[in-house]
Amino acid sequence: MPRTFAIRGSFALALFVAVAVAHAEQLPDFTALVEKAAPAVVNVEATQSDSANAQGDIDDQDVPEIFKRFFGPGVRPRGGGGGERHSLGSGFIISSDGYVLTNNHVVDGADEIVIKLSDRRELDAKVIGTDKQSDVALLKVNATGLPTVPLGDSTKLKPGQWVVAIGSPFGLDHSITHGVVSYVGRSNGGADQQYVPFIQTDVPINRGNSGGPLFNLDGQVVGINSQIFSNTGGYMGVSFAIPISVAMNTVEQLKATGHVSRGKIGVGIQAVTRDFAKTLGLPNTNGALVMSVEPGSSADKANIKVQDVILAYNGHPIDQTSDLPLLVGSTKPGATAEIKVFRDGKTMTVPVTVGELESEKTTLASLNTEDGKVHNRLGITVDDLTAEQRKQLGLKDQNGVVISDVNGAARRSALQPGDVILMVNRKQVKSANDFYSAVKDVKEGDSTMLLVNRGGTTQFVAISVPKGKDRG
Repeated sequence: MPRTFAIRGSFALALFVAVAVAHAEQLPDFTALVEKAAPAVVNVEATQSDSANAQGDIDDQDVPEIFKRFFGPGVRPRGGGGGERHSLGSGFIISSDGYVLTNNHVVDGADEIVIKLSDRRELDAKVIGTDKQSDVALLKVNATGLPTVPLGDSTKLKPGQWVVAIGSPFGLDHSITHGVVSYVGRSNGGADQQYVPFIQTDVPINRGNSGGPLFNLDGQVVGINSQIFSNTGGYMGVSFAIPISVAMNTVEQLKATGHVSRGKIGVGIQAVTRDFAKTLGLPNTNGALVMSVEPGSSADKANIKVQDVILAYNGHPIDQTSDLPLLVGSTKPGATAEIKVFRDGKTMTVPVTVGELESEKTTLASLNTEDGKVHNRLGITVDDLTAEQRKQLGLKDQNGVVISDVNGAARRSALQPGDVILMVNRKQVKSANDFYSAVKDVKEGDSTMLLVNRGGTTQFVAISVPKGKDRG
């Protein structure tokens, strides 16, 4: 009897070992991928003045609901608390001459950006352009012969595929985590990124992984890690990455024009509930219910009406409301789209000429220009005022430009987007070109007087440009 037990025990042990070995052989080995790709993954350290809003702070209230963007170990004083704060994120090199991709929220508002390479070199980076809607930032360092990552096709991703993340969670550089694709084309429901069809994964990523690459098993980048779904700010099994196809479209537009162009048809939409479906005579709750139509918009010109239900866009069914912005935003302005609409119990197809979404001016786009536009030592980006803005502000003459972004010296002078600049020193400004022309010769150590209107109150603001590093 004991002998029989021993034989059975040996057989069971052998069977267990065989199953374990077979199971192990089915799991992928990531070592070759990591050895090849890791040198092109970088740390991104963004420093900003103490008065700036720290986008990487753990208590960021601007993030929709429980979607959290994630930096490194939080925002903290630099060099013993000298009035500046810095945060850590990740990024990756996409060209050997120094172009680096990361998240917009990693560098948003930064006065100084330092890229730390895998060989321990530290290089100053310039912001070539940013896009808040896709949360993509394109940086440039002055170097050549850098290692790069190969780019994959994120449109071919399928749920269940293995993916690998490399980044700097909690400042622990070149940490490797892996998991699978959970879902493709996910909307996070937030208005700030409604044009991004996120890749949802179960890859363990945390604060500091922001802007880092997501790889497929071929070692190709398929996404940029951007957000986590969390009640605590830490990993809970649901993470989100920006598809690399979306990111590279943003990059090409930033390089070409300094901003990102998106389609717009001019409708406000909401979900079709069961009660709405019953009232309208719809067989299900698919589609996007039109609750408003912008006067003069593409939808208005195509005779789309309030209470219409948009069922499909260019042949793509609208299963849920969030599907429509993704499709419209990716359409080239000026193109014609076929929109399937349900109205009064009937279905019809309406051709719509797609308009262009008014985009925010990108932060420090084209930093290498020499004409003074955007790149100026004051750190101010401005736009021309519209007639409606002049009317709202009570400006009777034609002077003034509106601030769209502030950095560096301007941020430390408490200027903010929405302020209207009427004069630079003794020169009146009537256009953005006037403003850039007036400030293009400002040098380090100079002090500039601006006449600023905020909320109907006008006052002078002095901006001093520090000597040393150009923080514009």
